[in-house]
Amino acid sequence: MGKMFEQIQEAHMDFIAQQKMFFVATAGDDTSVNLSPKGMDSFKVVDTQKVVWLNLTGSGNETAAHLLENNRMTIMFCAFEGNPLILRLYGTAKALYKGDEKWNNYIKIFGNPMGARQIFEVAIQRVQTSCGFGVPLYQYDQQRTLLPQWAEKKGPDGINEYWEKKNMQTIDGKPTGMKT
Repeated sequence: MGKMFEQIQEAHMDFIAQQKMFFVATAGDDTSVNLSPKGMDSFKVVDTQKVVWLNLTGSGNETAAHLLENNRMTIMFCAFEGNPLILRLYGTAKALYKGDEKWNNYIKIFGNPMGARQIFEVAIQRVQTSCGFGVPLYQYDQQRTLLPQWAEKKGPDGINEYWEKKNMQTIDGKPTGMKT
C-alpha cells in the first residue's frame, strides 16, 4: 500500500535528484490523456511544495493546452536502478514563457538551452510513494543528445518557425497558448 504525504520530504528530494527520467500526465476537459517521458536535466525541486520542469521543443505541445482547461498535473518517478520505489507528485501547474515574470529566475537553473519552450511550475498538493516491486531494472547508459543538437542547428528563428507550424494546436485541435 502506498504512503501519502502533504509535501515533498528530504528523502523524496534525494530520490528525485538520482533519477534520469520522469513522466508527466495531464488531460484537458475533453481531450486524450497525455503521458510523456522526460529526461535530461529538466526537473528541479524548488521547495517542499513547489517543483519546476523545463519543457524543450517537441513535436507536440499537449501539456500546455491541457493546463489551459484543467491545471491538474501528475509527475511520476520510478527507480529503474537500486531499491524499488515509485514516487508521484500531484498538483496544479501553470506554463511560464519567455517574458513572463518568473521565467528569468527559473531558466537560469536550467542553463537556458536552445529550444526552451515552457517552464512548468507545479504547486504540490500530495506526494505518494509505492513499492515499485514490479518495475524492471534497467541500466542507464546516457542521455540522448539529438534534441539539443537539433535545436542548436535550427537556431532561434528556426525554432520559432517550428513552434508556429507544430506547437500551436494539440492533436485534439486545442490551442496551446504558445507564445513565439
